[in-house]
Amino acid sequence: MPEIQLGAHTLRSHGAQVARFHMHDWFILFLLVAIDISLNVIEPFHRFVGQDMMTDLKYPLKDNTVPIWAVPIIAVILPLTVILVFYFIRHNVYDLHHALLGLLFSVLITGVLTDAIKDAVGRPRPDFYWRCFPDGKPVVLLCTGSKSVIKEGSFAGLGFLAWYLSGKIKVFDRRGHVAKLCLVFFPLLLAALVGVSRVDDYWHHWQDVFAGGLLGLTVASFCYLQFFPPPYDIDGWAPHAYLDMVAESQSANHASSNHGIHLAVQESEFENV
Repeated sequence: MPEIQLGAHTLRSHGAQVARFHMHDWFILFLLVAIDISLNVIEPFHRFVGQDMMTDLKYPLKDNTVPIWAVPIIAVILPLTVILVFYFIRHNVYDLHHALLGLLFSVLITGVLTDAIKDAVGRPRPDFYWRCFPDGKPVVLLCTGSKSVIKEGSFAGLGFLAWYLSGKIKVFDRRGHVAKLCLVFFPLLLAALVGVSRVDDYWHHWQDVFAGGLLGLTVASFCYLQFFPPPYDIDGWAPHAYLDMVAESQSANHASSNHGIHLAVQESEFENV
């Protein structure tokens, strides 16, 4: 296990270097942002809705239990706050940078996939009838789903946070602290409650919420393991890049030390001659 070097790699001392090394990752990140914006601008698939389908689409039109503005706070700002707290504790820019990349990739990849599927399928909401015909008189039965669909990014952002916390607080250290598990499950519970509220408010079908949650958790898992070891690993608290850097540094120092000892021995032998 590499020796921990707290405070040796801060945002000020190594931030620019780490960001430059991962410049291509940031480029792909901005590319995903552009793709997601495009998917929200293009015209989605227009699905025909017949009279026989209206039975499942006449649920009441309700406001969101979880406001629209609260979703980004829950899915992105909350995990980002936790990541920043750990940075100010450890002062490790590698951890900050890779956790930030992993979080943003989780949310954006999930957003691109869900928006692409939404545009291709064009499935109406459960309250579709009252959105299209507020006076209760169906005139045209050709309509699209609402363009203001809220992506179920809660499972992506909070799923990544659950992975991140499990590594940082060493949930799988075999000491049996159940309180640690509660901390890890809290983000998942919060994401589940947001998803359930969407079903209760008739904004989404339960199948869509379930599929979106499963997709978000899967993407979050891949993104986390791309940058961090599994939480049960002895070095699960640190990103791969930091562990590799420390290992290479220690190897170089060890080689330099051995070289110095070898030169000292040769010099001693020369003096004895």
